[in-house]
Amino acid sequence: MPKVSVKVKWGKELYPGVEVNTDDDPVVFKAQIFALTGIQPERQKVVCKGVTLRDDSWGPFKLTNNALVLVMGSKEEDVPATPSVPTRFVEDMNEAELATVMDMPEGLINLGNTCYMNATVQCLKTVPELQNALNRYENKPIAGTAGELTSALRDTIIAMDGAGAGATTSAVARLLRALHAMVPRFAERGPGGGLAQQDASECWTEFVRAMQTSLAATHGGCNTTSVIDEYFGGTLDVELVCSEADEPPTRTTESFLQLSCFISQDVKYLQSGLRSKMSEQITKMSPTLGRDAIYTKTSKISRLPAYLTVQFVRFYYKEKESINAKILKDVKFPLELDVYELCSPELQERLAPMRTKFKNYEESKIESSISSKNKNHGDDDDSIGLHSENTSAPFSFADDIGSNNSGYYSLKAVLTHRGRSSSSGHYVAWTLRKNTWVRCDDDSVTPVTEEQVLKLSGGGDWHCAYLLLYGPKKLPKLPVDEQKPMDTDAGEGAAGAPTTAQP
Repeated sequence: MPKVSVKVKWGKELYPGVEVNTDDDPVVFKAQIFALTGIQPERQKVVCKGVTLRDDSWGPFKLTNNALVLVMGSKEEDVPATPSVPTRFVEDMNEAELATVMDMPEGLINLGNTCYMNATVQCLKTVPELQNALNRYENKPIAGTAGELTSALRDTIIAMDGAGAGATTSAVARLLRALHAMVPRFAERGPGGGLAQQDASECWTEFVRAMQTSLAATHGGCNTTSVIDEYFGGTLDVELVCSEADEPPTRTTESFLQLSCFISQDVKYLQSGLRSKMSEQITKMSPTLGRDAIYTKTSKISRLPAYLTVQFVRFYYKEKESINAKILKDVKFPLELDVYELCSPELQERLAPMRTKFKNYEESKIESSISSKNKNHGDDDDSIGLHSENTSAPFSFADDIGSNNSGYYSLKAVLTHRGRSSSSGHYVAWTLRKNTWVRCDDDSVTPVTEEQVLKLSGGGDWHCAYLLLYGPKKLPKLPVDEQKPMDTDAGEGAAGAPTTAQP
């Protein structure tokens, strides 16, 4: 019987009724002990009936119902008590202390090379529409299916919103089991017997695919059948022109859930990397020549999703070493992204009205700032009152909920990798929560600055951006008497979208 209920004793503390699943790795049990006692797994000595628990195998360590498990070890922060605690000011606090007082998001325990999964979950959690859809998901799916993985992801995200460290650790353990059942390669072991490191981009893809199958669309516009298609899915108008024969162009439509930024010697900025991918040379069979020929493939975006995922293609297979080696090149990315030039002429025309509204808003801010200074009211205090919640304009077209109606995006999350290959190193999520950037390094969550986020562009052995998640840039609504006249309101719609304004 794999599941047993045991008593855990640490010093004078006794924790009865701790459920242990011996089908999981021992490190999962150690993570449960960490949630109870605060002792990091690597500092724990776990003993039952004279046998010490190993990290990679249960071995002779046998558990039965109501067995007494002794835990030895101390917290890293355990220090001799001081007679008094001096007053600390925010200005004098380090990052860890700031995280405590600033109500940082819940971190996720590393169950043994599971940082790739933890970072993926933290990034996906920044999408409110996705979180709402997960909260509504009520299916009780079969083990090893997309539904089970979606259900486990739902439980993990719910636990992160205040269920406590113990509940979150248990949820993460269930999520890992569901991921292993759905994608067995993620359960591979390394040379030492522990779980092998996996690629965060592949984990991201598996989570998105599972939700694409399981989460029904909230509105069903534009032929979308899932929340993923609604808010993450885009389309491309593709034209193929043969460079070696006089053939009529071939035009097709392709769908995408993320864009790729290929890194070459000439690519220094995200925008140029995306642009180069939109026009490329490929080889395919020519019906006219009866052989392979060179074609020019030109792509234009015809549907922009509200949330745009971009992958930096940083890894390539190095045959001699049999590893996915990493390209460390510095490629700058912006906090605000404009993809207008990547769009088809038809979509550009639809984007124009909302882009004009953004321009009017920026001009109104400038005029308000000048007026305020002329009246000796000091610097710009955003006195036109455009940043309160529930005052942002819809970011989707009325007939296409989940789309982006302006071409403007704001950075929501960055998933980074530190190391030299995708099968080693460490993954971390950097996310924007309540207008504050935070670094989610497994169970450690600390505030960071925008400058620190922008330094994740690569160029060395520090963390390099691997995946970017952009959300719709929000347009605060102008007061009626300050709105500038427009030729048309076409393209803006009353989208069912969150209304938290982004400056």
